[in-house]
Amino acid sequence: MLLKPTRLLALGAIALLGFLYWKPLKTYFRTKHELQARRAEVHTLKVEQRRLAQRIAAVGSTPQLVREARRLGLVKPGERLFIVKGIPAWRHKH
Repeated sequence: MLLKPTRLLALGAIALLGFLYWKPLKTYFRTKHELQARRAEVHTLKVEQRRLAQRIAAVGSTPQLVREARRLGLVKPGERLFIVKGIPAWRHKH
């Protein structure tokens, strides 16, 4: 059974269109997936930002904020950080 030339031409045209659309469709779906991943990342960062803002609000006053920063090991510009070790042993000795 032979195909008519018009049907053969139509099948060839459909195959050509499928070939031409393959790469753009692949790129579209990959980009869509990356966009979803970035949106999830942005959502995670916004949640973290809200949590940190609540923590800052909970700390409240400047002295408390300074105490919290010192507890985290932060120093003011121009200050030197000294780490003193062995305090419990020294207290026990004296």
